[in-house]
Amino acid sequence: MDNNFKMVAKTLFGFEDILAKELTQLGAMDVEKGVRNVSFVGDKGFMYKANLGIRTAIKILKPIKSFRVTREDDLYKNVKNIKWENYLKSSGSLAVDATVHHSVFTHSQYTALKTKDAIVDRFRENGGTRPDVDLRFPDLKINVHIDRQRCTISLDTSGESLHRRGYKTATNIAPINEVLAAGLIMMSGWDGQTDFMDPMCGSGTVLAEAAMIACNIPPNLMRKEFAFERWEDWDVDLFETIEESLLKKTREFHHKIIGYDKSPSAVRKAIENIKNAHLDEFIHIQHEDFFKTQKAGTDKLHMVFNPPYGERLENLNVEEFYGNIGTTLKHGYPNTNAWLITSNLEALKFVGLRPSRKIKVFNAKLESRLVKYEMYEGSRKAKKQDLS
Repeated sequence: MDNNFKMVAKTLFGFEDILAKELTQLGAMDVEKGVRNVSFVGDKGFMYKANLGIRTAIKILKPIKSFRVTREDDLYKNVKNIKWENYLKSSGSLAVDATVHHSVFTHSQYTALKTKDAIVDRFRENGGTRPDVDLRFPDLKINVHIDRQRCTISLDTSGESLHRRGYKTATNIAPINEVLAAGLIMMSGWDGQTDFMDPMCGSGTVLAEAAMIACNIPPNLMRKEFAFERWEDWDVDLFETIEESLLKKTREFHHKIIGYDKSPSAVRKAIENIKNAHLDEFIHIQHEDFFKTQKAGTDKLHMVFNPPYGERLENLNVEEFYGNIGTTLKHGYPNTNAWLITSNLEALKFVGLRPSRKIKVFNAKLESRLVKYEMYEGSRKAKKQDLS
């Protein structure tokens, strides 16, 4: 138990429940939900495991000190008192990232600068040489979080945001974030037991995340590097053992994952990304206009998609476009659960179907809704009669 420590997984608004469930299933202890974060307890091996295997986390932080701050000097003194030599060589490099909600500390960049100064001054006073600042590839990435009068200093175990899985080399305008895509699929309840479709697949992110969920493939296997790989206590043998144990838990998938897009360039990009992710055996991408298609076969279909919006909607009539979504689903896709996300809340009125669920989420900083439309084999009334 002595080797266990507290960690905090940061996530998107509304994903706290899914993230807590993911962490619990992976074996985390003392899981507690916060706002846009979930705290938990584990050891070094679990830290590696969480970074490799969690789909809905943006970062995994390791808090090392928490203290009260009322003025600038409190930050400087407390940071300087941390034994940074335990985490970083004087010849190494560092980067500091800060988020602040405080009357004195109002600028995150200034807070990061004061933190850096305190660390550097400690090294300088102890031995004369000091670490460099490297914002791109630091040996140690430090996170400062000040909320009212409480400051928490953490080590960033992940480095670059965990949504950067490593498989996407080609993107379209306004691509969906990988963490958001995975979370939406998980929120929709899809478990890989039916066919899956993204009828407006763009660069293929939703398709790739769906395939990894269906096969239980760890989402971050393809990342070039995690921040902890530059730490003094980096254990490559332990990391490889954890990686192997996760890979042993992959499962077979016996259904289809289908992607459509009417843009030839989007289709090319999606195919390239899916190939990069080594998921092309599970995913079929076609150049199709969704509004001119019909569902193949009678089996249950699960659909998750991100219709164009904002800059992608420049030449589109919103009322007509969303009306076509409703018409296509109603007439061409019986026995389908269709989920879509949109930040254009007005546009949902034009779909012409009543959603059975509406969930508030954020796409970047845009407040959005994830909505569910249930398409039955016949009418809803007929369906109820069949069940009675």
